[in-house]
Amino acid sequence: MIIMKKIFLFIAILAIATTKISFAQSKADGAFNQVLTAYFDLKNALASDKKDLATAKAKALVVKIDAVPHKDLPADQHKFWMEQSTLIKAKAKELANAKDIKIQRKAFEGISYPMIKTLRTIKFNTSTVYVQHCPMAKASWLNEKENIENPYYGSMMFECGDVAETIKAK
Repeated sequence: MIIMKKIFLFIAILAIATTKISFAQSKADGAFNQVLTAYFDLKNALASDKKDLATAKAKALVVKIDAVPHKDLPADQHKFWMEQSTLIKAKAKELANAKDIKIQRKAFEGISYPMIKTLRTIKFNTSTVYVQHCPMAKASWLNEKENIENPYYGSMMFECGDVAETIKAK
């Protein structure tokens, strides 16, 4: 009887721990997807040549990054996220303070590479994401659509680039 109670207690504790871990991961995934949406908003502002909107979207991206519950992540992901988020935030702040869209676009490149690396490593996306590359800019970015929308040249070369990789939904 006592052994049976200990077994049930062990199973209950295991179930609670598993539920807590999966809840924490789903909470983190939701926050990461909000970061990804904020990134897409910024990319879309640059692709449509909207400098002032890009400034606002860069600030919104920083807010979303700060909202990620990174302490709930496993240790290796936490360390990785802290490194990448630091890079992304620094470039997002640089982009937000830029007075020229060309400088904003250069800063966006510094946002895109850690975002691509984060998505590949943590695999949090709930929908398919496309890694696109512009040979003229020699730079890549993430897109929520398969159609090319070049944030590095905007209307000058809106469709310049190709899909380099497809990252399927989690």
